[in-house]
Amino acid sequence: MSRRFSARLLERFPLTTLAWRNLTRTRVRTSLAILGILVGVVAIASLGVTGVAFQESQVDSFDRIGSTVLIEPGEDADSQRLDADDRRLVQSNTDYPTYTFKQTTANVSHLRTDTTAPLKSVNQPREQTTVAEGSIPVGWRDGVAVGSGLAEELGVGVGDAMTIEGETQRVVAVFAENEDQRVFSTDEAVVVPSERHPNEQYTGIYLEAGSFASAFAERDRLDSALNYQEERYAVQDFEDAVSQILQLLAQINVFLVGIGAVSLFVASVSIVNVMLMSTIERRGEIGVFRAVGYQRLAVLRLLLTEALLMGVVGAVLGVVLSLAVGAAVNQALLGDPTAFSDRSLQYLAFGFCFGLVASLLAGLYPAWRAASDPPVESLRG
Repeated sequence: MSRRFSARLLERFPLTTLAWRNLTRTRVRTSLAILGILVGVVAIASLGVTGVAFQESQVDSFDRIGSTVLIEPGEDADSQRLDADDRRLVQSNTDYPTYTFKQTTANVSHLRTDTTAPLKSVNQPREQTTVAEGSIPVGWRDGVAVGSGLAEELGVGVGDAMTIEGETQRVVAVFAENEDQRVFSTDEAVVVPSERHPNEQYTGIYLEAGSFASAFAERDRLDSALNYQEERYAVQDFEDAVSQILQLLAQINVFLVGIGAVSLFVASVSIVNVMLMSTIERRGEIGVFRAVGYQRLAVLRLLLTEALLMGVVGAVLGVVLSLAVGAAVNQALLGDPTAFSDRSLQYLAFGFCFGLVASLLAGLYPAWRAASDPPVESLRG
């Protein structure tokens, strides 16, 4: 049965079947060459996929951090603070939720430890902060909430009393570490109800656009709407910072893929070695082919087919392994093993094609050398 199947394959695909038989004669050497291609393809594809997953995970962080648009008094403003009229003007020009905040500094102490800390307030503090201990009550009017860094420095916790500018207040909540809000950060601050903040007017107004791309567009639109005659408002976003970080991540990804390309180059050298050794050992066989009528082009095609077969096997196995690596990385960074983006698939395709091209180029010189030998010289071995 197997002989009939082999005969049919030889009849239908004579060149490919003959090339595969030649490779199976030296299985160890062929396997090592295929392994080299596999490692090179995995190096390129998996590093590229990993880099894309890392970038996308950072983009998710940017959507939390860089999605904010900040409005403060501009160069032509009458005051260095904003009031209720400014808040209503901003709200009338945007569909995104807006928040007002106040900020100053205050002397704070607990027991024998005292320091200077930012004293802040924000409307809707339950939405804009993350509490680790205690809670901020609905309709909050009494007590203070403390950032985790300041709480650790002063040694205070929920229920403790602390002094703010000589006035004793009870701690009702301690915020979680590493708050995502770039505008309203609470880690080292004391937050009080907005009505009890010493400043009557607002330090600034900010809005949450949902993503940094939306924030960039909204910033341009608001700047035109609010400053059509004078620069009464400074409308800011984090476009420059986000763009620089994304550019840095892209450069890192290119560097990683470059390392993978070096690995594939080393694998190509292995294929050159395998093909050269194969042509030397089979010099007499190649001479027989030439003697019975095989042209140089036919011998060249046979040997290049052998190189291509090694490249196909190594590249396919490399892509499969890269998919497994990418799924594990996606699960770790994005929480979804199937979160392959178009760019990830492009790196997989690039690794596969690069493996094939490298195999063909590596087999070109040995094949040309074997095909160029005179038949008489080849028969002599």
